[in-house]
Amino acid sequence: MFTTVMADAAAAQASASSSMYTLIFMVLMLVVLWFIMIRPQRKKEKADAEMRKNVQVGDEIETVGGIVGIIVKIEDQTVVIETSSDRCKMRIKKWAIATNVSATEERKKLEEAAKAKKEEKKAEDKKALKDEPIEKD
Repeated sequence: MFTTVMADAAAAQASASSSMYTLIFMVLMLVVLWFIMIRPQRKKEKADAEMRKNVQVGDEIETVGGIVGIIVKIEDQTVVIETSSDRCKMRIKKWAIATNVSATEERKKLEEAAKAKKEEKKAEDKKALKDEPIEKD
């Protein structure tokens, strides 16, 4: 009888231990899910909202529907864009702006300039090392 009581106690302890490990595993899975899926999505949404907030008159934009145009007027929740050379104007919601083409092109130019400057500095450093006399002991 004593052995059956001990066996029951051991089984209950193993069951509690097993459920605790299962709970820890579930919490760990939620944390991993947060860092892999939810956090990057929130960062992207924040960046998109910031881009839409910072559009200016004269910026070239692309909508989620694929329409490309230049902003003519900015209102509270909408923008008016000019889409072609015959001055066809459309009013769209701000949430429909997918990309700010002008800002993207400007950013690319700045990145290329920074890269060129870095390459130039690297070349100067390399030349300076080549021209430096080697001292022998």
